[in-house]
Amino acid sequence: MFATGAVPIRPDVPGADAHGIYGADTLKIAIELNKILDRKECKRAVIVGGGYIGLEMAEALTLRGLSVCLIEQAAEVMNTLDSDMGALVSEALEEAGVKLYRQESFKNFDVRDNRVRAVITDRREIPSDIVILGLGVRPNTCLAKQAGIPLGVKDGVKVNDRMQTRVENIWAAGDCVESFHLVSKRPFYVALGTVANKQGRVAGINIGGGDATFPGVVGTAISKICEVGVSRTGLQAKEIEQLGLDYVSTVIKSKTRAGYYPSAEDITVKILAEKSSGRLLGGQIVGKDDAAKRIDILATALHAGFAVQEMIHLDLSYAPPFSPVWDPVLIAVRQAMKKI
Repeated sequence: MFATGAVPIRPDVPGADAHGIYGADTLKIAIELNKILDRKECKRAVIVGGGYIGLEMAEALTLRGLSVCLIEQAAEVMNTLDSDMGALVSEALEEAGVKLYRQESFKNFDVRDNRVRAVITDRREIPSDIVILGLGVRPNTCLAKQAGIPLGVKDGVKVNDRMQTRVENIWAAGDCVESFHLVSKRPFYVALGTVANKQGRVAGINIGGGDATFPGVVGTAISKICEVGVSRTGLQAKEIEQLGLDYVSTVIKSKTRAGYYPSAEDITVKILAEKSSGRLLGGQIVGKDDAAKRIDILATALHAGFAVQEMIHLDLSYAPPFSPVWDPVLIAVRQAMKKI
């Protein structure tokens, strides 16, 4: 049974293993970081990469009183969102005091006496006492490759829906394997604890003589960045375009509760649907007050294969403390219907 997980991507440059440079990927590293921060010797932090880990660490270090800069190669942070939705996350980070350097490429570290002193991009040199790498992860499949087990997307282990590899009597699950995307109908790679746990359960049942299958996932993920919840499911616009599908997209702004109710917060919902059939292809949500958890409505619809025409009559719960009469997700669905 292969359950070797994933390993953080580290830049292949001199000094990448110097003191003060961390990939926040294990409990041991987190404990070490906490001890360093408790000594209050670090004043300036630089985050390399604007994904989930990078953004959550930017927030955490800001709350610990550090001056935080974040470098992101793309136009906006959180590249698992479309750029118009990622811009809302960038705005939330800047409001929290994080200095963003977007559309800048990391080049090197300034290391002296085996300790990081600065991060060098294609535009500037940023002084730093501590650096956090948020460049993502890759499947930890070196051993599988050496053993001759076939690999797939991003070198994840190829498995069937029973979590069997292409080699008899060898199984695999978790962040070391590729998954199957139920919307694109293609293998893809995702490193999420929810997916890994389900895959491990299926593999265990089958190894133990039972019969279980794992059909695939729709790529649902959620996070909180400062006061803003961020979630996504299904396909992004660029992924839909790569598949050659004609699609429509719509973005709406609404409130998390009835507008007249105290503490109603802003929520932005984006819907992507196939133009010819109305089939839901993906969705993204950014907002406060648990807004992002509404993504589960869209994730369920994707699993069911719903078109937006079918979603319009979903019998979602309503009371002023929880939602407007028309839930923001259904408002977005209505707008998408108008374009189909």
